[in-house]
Amino acid sequence: MEAKRASPPSTTIPTTKLARTTSGSGSGSGTIILNKYQLGRLLGRGSFAKVYHGRCLDDNSTVAVKAIDKTKGFQGPLEQFIIREVSVMRRLNHHPSILKIHEVMATKTKIYLVMELAPGGELFSKLQQRGKFSESTARNYFHQLISALHFCHQNGVAHRDIKPQNMLLDQHGNLKISDFGLSALPEQLKNGMLHTACGTPAYTAPEVVYRKGYDGFKADAWSCGVLLYAFLVGSLPFDDSNLPQMHRAIHRRVFDFPEWVSKPAKSIIYRLLDPNPTTRLGIEELLKHSWFKKASRSFKEQEFGCVFGQRDKDGGYLSRLNAFDIICMSSGLNLSGLFEMGLSRKEMRFTSGSKVGEIEERVLKVGGELGYRVQRGKGGGIGLVKGCGILVVEIWEVAEGLWMVEFKVVEGRVVEFEESQWEELRAGLKDIALSWHDEYDGS
Repeated sequence: MEAKRASPPSTTIPTTKLARTTSGSGSGSGTIILNKYQLGRLLGRGSFAKVYHGRCLDDNSTVAVKAIDKTKGFQGPLEQFIIREVSVMRRLNHHPSILKIHEVMATKTKIYLVMELAPGGELFSKLQQRGKFSESTARNYFHQLISALHFCHQNGVAHRDIKPQNMLLDQHGNLKISDFGLSALPEQLKNGMLHTACGTPAYTAPEVVYRKGYDGFKADAWSCGVLLYAFLVGSLPFDDSNLPQMHRAIHRRVFDFPEWVSKPAKSIIYRLLDPNPTTRLGIEELLKHSWFKKASRSFKEQEFGCVFGQRDKDGGYLSRLNAFDIICMSSGLNLSGLFEMGLSRKEMRFTSGSKVGEIEERVLKVGGELGYRVQRGKGGGIGLVKGCGILVVEIWEVAEGLWMVEFKVVEGRVVEFEESQWEELRAGLKDIALSWHDEYDGS
């Protein structure tokens, strides 16, 4: 399907807001933080944060350290962005195309996010240097992006700021999605929709700006359409400093395809840039498209479980925890302490030495006795439904024979799950719980 022709779009892609340095060192160079990491050259800076090349003193490995200054106008909204970014990255820490977070540390004046280093820099810079990508190169990057976004969506996360400035490259040239500060989690839904207008105008879906509620996953799909166009053409389909005029072009789907863009690629872009989110091509459908499946080089999409976890050898559903996951879950080291603020109770955890199958069976029995309706997620994971609220049950492997069981509110208002309901669950599961890890633990 051909798009309507219009005057040629601008020939450049907007520059990133992040100032970068390519050599030399920043003011933190050589500084050792909390006897664990030494800061190297400055990689980039923003209004409240600087990103440094870092070296781990324990094993000499390289990392990226994002240093956030709490003394420079550090207010509530920014706190929430950082908490959300860390929470989301922890949830998504196991996909090869998502930047990993290793550790979070804090002093009285600074918060340090220790992350995977992506020495290839921003994909944006590479696109600027080349002008545009060949179709095989564009498809390769697009394949990795969609694989990562599919994983995000399976885990209930909408990114909401997909653009080349938020994509990094590792030492092998593989894609790493970063910057989850604007992402949305299931608990932010109201009546199943998101309502916060955010993102970069040239990449943002039209429904996002109307504040009438929108599907975050379909909004991400729109951004993917803009990105694929930018990869293949070297400019943006909709780019106008006059925002009302740009939105008129968006609603009329008026943009131009150069002759070198193949017909299958045009079709995908056109369907992703559908101003009607209900008829827009979604990520699930895109995965089945023949153009998408024709990977330009070997990049096998990793198969991950959704928010319910993965099946283990005994038929249970679990995920594996690393040290950072356990630190984040610990009530004594909760991230909220870094910001001197409290968070609403949304979850409850306990450790168990029972087999996974026994844990699942007990959860189902107790849930039924307490009036919850049981739902099975993709692959068979457990959801407990009562009224407008849903509790998802995740089982994590901490060590051999030891499991962390987590109940998390993923839909409905948190206030609907009062302390008495958490206590009822605790009482019903006490015979399989070794210890509890939540604020209702009265022991």
